[in-house]
This record gives sequence, structure tokens and C-alpha cells, in this order.
Amino acid sequence: MNLDEAVVESIVKKVLSQLEDQQPHESCCCGGECGVFKTMDEAVSAAVVAQQEYLGRSMHERAKYVQAIRDVVLDQENLEYISRKAVEETGMGGYAYKLVKNRLAAVKTPGIEDLTTDAMTGDDGLTLVEYSPFGVIGSITPTTNPTETIICNSIGMLAAGNAVVFSPHPRAKEVSLHLIRLINKALAVAGAPANLVVTVSEPSIANTNAMMNHPKIRMLVATGGPGIVKTVLSSGKKAIGAGAGNPPVVVDETADIEKAAKDIVDGCSFDNNLPCIAEKEIIAVDSVADYLIFNMKKNGAYEVKDQEIINKLVSLVTKEGKSPVTDYVGKSAKYILEQVGINVGDEVKVILVETTEDHPFVQVELMMPILPLVRVPDVDAAIDMAVRVEHGNRHTAMMHSRNVEKLTKMAKLIQTTIFVKNGPSYAGIGVGGEGYTTFTIAGPTGEGLTSAKSFARRRRCVLVGGMDVR
Repeated sequence: MNLDEAVVESIVKKVLSQLEDQQPHESCCCGGECGVFKTMDEAVSAAVVAQQEYLGRSMHERAKYVQAIRDVVLDQENLEYISRKAVEETGMGGYAYKLVKNRLAAVKTPGIEDLTTDAMTGDDGLTLVEYSPFGVIGSITPTTNPTETIICNSIGMLAAGNAVVFSPHPRAKEVSLHLIRLINKALAVAGAPANLVVTVSEPSIANTNAMMNHPKIRMLVATGGPGIVKTVLSSGKKAIGAGAGNPPVVVDETADIEKAAKDIVDGCSFDNNLPCIAEKEIIAVDSVADYLIFNMKKNGAYEVKDQEIINKLVSLVTKEGKSPVTDYVGKSAKYILEQVGINVGDEVKVILVETTEDHPFVQVELMMPILPLVRVPDVDAAIDMAVRVEHGNRHTAMMHSRNVEKLTKMAKLIQTTIFVKNGPSYAGIGVGGEGYTTFTIAGPTGEGLTSAKSFARRRRCVLVGGMDVR
């Protein structure tokens, strides 16, 4: 063999070796480091191997991998695609709002900086209390905020040292799988262990059950309705439940009514009312109710007064007044009004209906921009009603008032995870308000706005004798 033949043979061997490396993994449905598997058992098994390797990585490397997730989501092409695809696939929300929410999740979800250390020293030595990973976490994500939840949970769970197996909602399958593939490719480039973030190619109730019952899943995190939260809480595993809300907003006679009106319309219409934090009913002191309505109409609310039309709306968007009709969840006010024969422009963002406390629009969390208003004689009556209609979800509530005493009273009585004073609901997750962002808000289980430390165990490490330099 001459020199030229040897060089050619060497090149051929190298190319063949590269092609072999690129062949699909036998249990990975799409080839390469995509993180999408045919069965839940394969997905969990891959995540277990990945997390064991991950334990050996440094905090600096963890931070690098978290940044890789942020960067791939914030790539403008990716950000626009997942935002548009989420709306197209689920039929819920609006593209412009999804852009904001996905960007928010990527930028303002805490990373490893959330994992603070407590230290105690004395004559007997040094004790450290630190946050340590659970292992492999099973995360159930909703159709209302599919990509936002995957982004914030991936960042928080990996920052805490875990691997995560996602069980997306079937109606958000394509966009969820696409995002998980993007995250896996970014993590591979960053040098992370393969399969830290995984899922199955066909999300389903059966696969969700398989994940919840898998012995290698150490923690469950469910973001969704009361049914799935109840299921994970009955699993026998450590569980975080981010459940439903029915957030009331109280407006009293001391409020800045013009600002309150704009804030309420903006908060209620954000992503067509999909967020569980969004204003779902107004309770207004009678002396300011008319002026509030007047200013809400100036800011994009359309008031429906005809009782026949109101009844049509109830029949259209609820199942016998007991639960929302899925086809209208996350739809725009303009679209919903068209279904009852009312044509309006794009400037209309909220459907305003004055009614009573027992009305289905007050009692049922609709997750659509239909906003009932109930009048009450005074602020104390308003606060009492807000506590009742929130149904003990302990999720979110708002109040517009300059009366510190009454603001304090409502905050103490309603006991919600988020309480926004004199602002739109979304200020509670860091949009125009201080603080970090999450789309997994755990009222039922008490973690509140979840972050990396929510997905970790507190462990004590003790050194006896020495290390006390005081």
C-alpha cells in the first residue's frame, strides 16, 4: 500500500467511524442526543444513568448547563418557533404573550445561586446544611403553559443536581418534544451527560401513570388541574402540586381607579387569561364600581349587559355552569364574542359582565378573558367574598387600595401564595414586579413559587472538632 492509499484508507475509516457514532441509539426515537424515548421505562432508565454521572460534575459545570438551556431558548429563531407552535398546536393563548412568557422563564428562573448554604461553627466543629439533589424527578406539564413550564422546571431541576423526565400534555406534544430536543442538543454541546432531560415520543395518560409508578422516580411535580395534583399527592412519593386557582381582585374606595382599571384589564387578558394567576373575578365597592367599569371600557373591556347574551355565554363556555369548555380556554375575547353574534375589533381584550357571587363566571375558573364584576357595600364585605370565591386554593389574589390596614387584612385572611397589591396579576411572577419567575406555583403543597431549592433535599454534613477560627 502506497502513501496515497494509506491516507485514503485512513479517511474512509474515520468517516465510517463518525457515521457509526451518529446511528440512532436503539431506544432513542429520533437518533442522537435527543432525549426522546419510545417507552417511559427507557426514558427513566436513561435519566437514572445520566443523573449518576451528573453527581460527579462541579457546581461550575451545573451553572454552565443551566446557561446552555437559557441560551438555546433565547435564540430568537427558537423563541419565536416554540411561541408560535404552542399557540398553533394547543389553540390557546396568543403568540406575543408566549414570547414574553418563554423569555421570562429563560431569563428569570433561578439557577444554582438559589442553593444557599447554612454553616454553624463552635467548639465542637463545623456543620454545613446544603441542598442536595433528589435524583430523577417526574414532571407533568400542562397544555396551558407547555413550553414555559418545561423551561423553568428544566433550569430549576438541573440547577439542583437532578435529571428530569417530562410527561407533557398530549395536546402540546409536538412543541414539547421539539423543545426537549433543543435542550438536549444544547446540553450536549455544553458537555453535559446525555439524557438529563428526557420524555417519551407519545405522551399519554398511560405513560404519565407509568412515570408516577416507576420506582426510580424519586419526586413528582405536577403542574395542572386539581385532578392530576390529587393523583400525585396520592402516589406515596415526595410530590409538589401546582394546582388550580380562581384569583379574585378587590377594588375599594381608596384605590387609584384609573390605574386599577388598566391593571385589571391587562392582567386578565394576559395570554387570554391562561395563567392561573390571572384576574378571574372583580369584587368592587359599590361607590366606585361605575367609575371602574367606565375606565375598564376605556382600556379594552367590552361590557355585556343583555341577560340573554350573558346566558348564551354561560351555555357556550361552561359545562352546565360547572367547568369550562376546553374549546374556549385561552381564546380571545373577540373570538368568544363572535360566537354569540357580537363583532368587535382587536382592541377588545376582556368581556366584562356584572353579576352576583353565585354566578358560574364567579365560581368557576374559566381561563378565558371573561371577567365578572360583583358589587359589595364596603371593603370588609369585599374581602370576605374574595376569601369565599378563591375556594381555598391559596393560589393568587389582588387588591387595589391605599388603605394599608385593609391590604394587610386581606393578605392575612386569604392566605394565597401570591398577593399583588396595586398592580396587575403578572407582577406576581416578575413581570413589572420584583422577584424571580416560575410557572410551577405550588399552593396545595406549600412550596409556593418553586425554584431550584424546591427540587432539592436539605442535608447536614458535620465535621467534629476544628475549623472554628473565631
